[in-house]
Amino acid sequence: MLKTILFIGAGSFIGGVARYLLSRAVQSGVTSGFPWGTMVVNVAGCLLIGILYGLFERNHVGSEALRMFLTVGFCDGFTTFSTFVHENYALLGSGHFTHAILYPVISFGVGLLAAWIGHLIVRAA
Repeated sequence: MLKTILFIGAGSFIGGVARYLLSRAVQSGVTSGFPWGTMVVNVAGCLLIGILYGLFERNHVGSEALRMFLTVGFCDGFTTFSTFVHENYALLGSGHFTHAILYPVISFGVGLLAAWIGHLIVRAA
């Protein structure tokens, strides 16, 4: 268990640094206020996690530690959005259409509400 946690931690560290560097590089090249850097990172993370899970499912390649390092570690450190999208993809693929609709709607709605409440808490303090 400790070995797996260390693999995930190392992957998260590398993914987080990669996210920062890519997002900054993209954003520094644009003049608009649109968050292009974050969008590019999110889409790239979704593509990468789709490729990785596809390879793991199709070819049964890599050890469990490598899978954890790349998916839960690197991809989640790079962007948790990739896992969120892949989980929705899996829900659709398994026929759980109601869950596939509710999960993103509730996640976004409750997440937005939580961010608002967080701002209110800080303002009130």
